[in-house]
Order: sequence, then structure tokens, then C-alpha cells
Amino acid sequence: MKAAAQAQATTGGPPVLLPPRLKAGDTVGLIEPASATWEPFAIQLIEEALANLGLKSKRAHNILDRDGYFAGDDQARADGVNQMFADPDVAAIMSVRGGWGTARILPFLDFDLIGQNPKALIGYSDITALHLAIHARTGMVTFHGPVGISAWGQQSLETFKPLLFDAAMPDYVNPVAGEDRLVQRKWRTQTITPGTARGRLLGGNLTVMTALVGTPYLPDFDGAILFFEDIDEAVYRIDRMLTQLGQAGILGRVAGVIVGNCTDCSQGSSIGGFTLSEILTHHLQPLGVPAYSGAFIGHLTDQFTVPEGGLVEMDADAGSFRLLEPAVR
Repeated sequence: MKAAAQAQATTGGPPVLLPPRLKAGDTVGLIEPASATWEPFAIQLIEEALANLGLKSKRAHNILDRDGYFAGDDQARADGVNQMFADPDVAAIMSVRGGWGTARILPFLDFDLIGQNPKALIGYSDITALHLAIHARTGMVTFHGPVGISAWGQQSLETFKPLLFDAAMPDYVNPVAGEDRLVQRKWRTQTITPGTARGRLLGGNLTVMTALVGTPYLPDFDGAILFFEDIDEAVYRIDRMLTQLGQAGILGRVAGVIVGNCTDCSQGSSIGGFTLSEILTHHLQPLGVPAYSGAFIGHLTDQFTVPEGGLVEMDADAGSFRLLEPAVR
């Protein structure tokens, strides 16, 4: 029997704020709030990809700047973000890449300005800090999806374009892998706790999200559908981070959990240690809310674009979720 789990339509914090949808001819502002891009040709490729989507592009002033491993110092990177939200010619904002450093710029962001100029913000990985902070401080829906340097394959575009251009409400069902096997193995989901739940979708990269605990940049997770993903983390570190989220009172407040891909997350050299699936079961099953793992979210060649703060309904038995209202206006 499915677990009974139903979330409220909204979490605490500011009212939900929707950005305008994209249309052909719009300008996308390119930002670098984290690590530096070392190769100018990478920016050219991003601009060509956007052109193929019918979009123009505009570079933040710090694109290709370097300060150690950052794309400029903290103030410069924050100014690049503020610049794009203030620019009336920019319709949406996309991060060139992730890496590390977005959390360092949060104190320098003008959240009043951002809230007065809602725009679709797109990116993942370290950009999780920007998504969560903006939602916490303004209520704006943002988009956890490809960064500029991503591959932009067909599977990425299947959710990106309808969601952002058409105000569609997609069903997020993992793609069917074209494997020559009797039973599909790639892109499979696994039910941790059965059931369905509704709530605002909040989360992102687990490492980045956990590092925001105790700061004013983490939104209210009451009744939320938590999602997370990560890359290149040992299983014991996933265990440690989920322990922190549990002891901080976050896991106990959510209505459901969607685990994306944990790319290259292994037991390391330990013998007889826990597997990732065992650690997920340890932390998520006792919550008594629907949970599943393996969603098409994370450090993948292609991935879903999902709305941070969007209202969704998840089905842990089916390993899928669906958007219940448009995420753009």
C-alpha cells in the first residue's frame, strides 16, 4: 500500500514569483558566479548554442576574468549577476559553468533588485547556492538545468524548451535507454519509500546545499519535495551530509524526496562498507514520506530542467514527478 503523503501547496517564505517565459529573439545574459573559464572558444560555443535556440546572448563584464580559480573576485562576480538582473534588455540568465565560489558572492547580491526584475535563472551544480538563496530571499522560481558549457543534447531540450518557452507542465519520466538488453538497466529508478506527495520542489547539489545550513540563504523546506544530486563524493560523505540535514531538522520537514544521480560516488577503498543505496535507505526510509532515487537530474551529459520552487507531484512507485502549474508566466 502506498504511504499517505500530501504536502501543502506552498512552503514558508516570500510568495512565489514567476519569471517571464522565453521567446525567440530574447537575450540571455551569461554569468560566471563561480569558477573561471579558461578557454574563450568555450564561450563562443555557448553563444552558438543559444543562437540555435533562437536566442541572443550578452556577456557579464567578468566573463573570462580570473582571480585564482574564480572568474574574478567575489564582488566582481556578484556585480555580474546584479548587472544581468538590472539590464532591461536581458530576458533570462544562464551560468556559463559551475565549479566552486557561488556561495561566496551571496552577501554581495542585491536581492531587492533581483526580486523586482524576475528572470529565468538557469544552471546547476554550484549554482545551487544561487537558486536556493534567490528563492529564500525573493520567492522567485529558478531553473536547475544545464549550464552554458553543457552538451545540450536532445534529451536536455525535451524539458528545457517546453518548460521555459511554452509554460508547459512536463511529466518528468526518465528516458528509455537504447540498450541491447532484455531488461533496461540505464536510467532506472528505485523506490525507497512508496507513495505520492505534492509540494514545492527545492534542492540541488547536496554538497552545496548542506554548506548553506545555518545561513540566511536556505529556504523553508516545510512541506517541500526535496531533490538532490552530487558528483565524485565517497559514500561516507553522502552519509555525513544527510546526517547533517537530518540533525538540522530539514529532512524531518519535507513531504517527499527525489534523489537524482550521484555520479562517480563510490565506497572508495573500504571493504564491507555501506553502499549508496543503503545510506539512502538509512536516512530517507525512516522519514515515512515517499522517496525514490535515480531521477534524470545531476552531473549527466543530458538532464532534466526542473523548476526550483515549482509545485510538483511525485510518485515514488513510478519513479516520476510532474509539474502542477506553469513555472513561467
